Amino acid sequence: MLKITRKVEYALIALGHLQQKETGQLASAKEIAEQYGIPQELLAKTLQKLAREKIIQAVKGPTGGYRISADTNTINMTRFFEILEGPVGLMDCYFDTNCIQLNSCNIRTPINRINDSIRSMLNQMTLADITT
Repeated sequence: MLKITRKVEYALIALGHLQQKETGQLASAKEIAEQYGIPQELLAKTLQKLAREKIIQAVKGPTGGYRISADTNTINMTRFFEILEGPVGLMDCYFDTNCIQLNSCNIRTPINRINDSIRSMLNQMTLADITT
């Protein structure tokens, strides 16, 4: 079954929450976690990763928190998924050619067509499409 990981789901929820804030207003990981019932530790690590990628800005201090710092219209969903989870692929052989069945595999080509379609769709969608 194809599905979005919890990490990606929580990141999207958090970004949606941050998008609703007034410009410059901060939200803490604790605030977001409590409002949406998200494990705070996992959310904090995910937000830190997004801050390292400059999608959000982390403001330190007792009244600190996070705010959107990137234009979410310019970040496609493929890039976003890959920031959080690595390459988007249905099968490892899409990116890794070390499979011992690679030369005799009879499903690689059709699965790669599906994968290409999914990546194309995700390339056309932006974070703004999801979070606003």
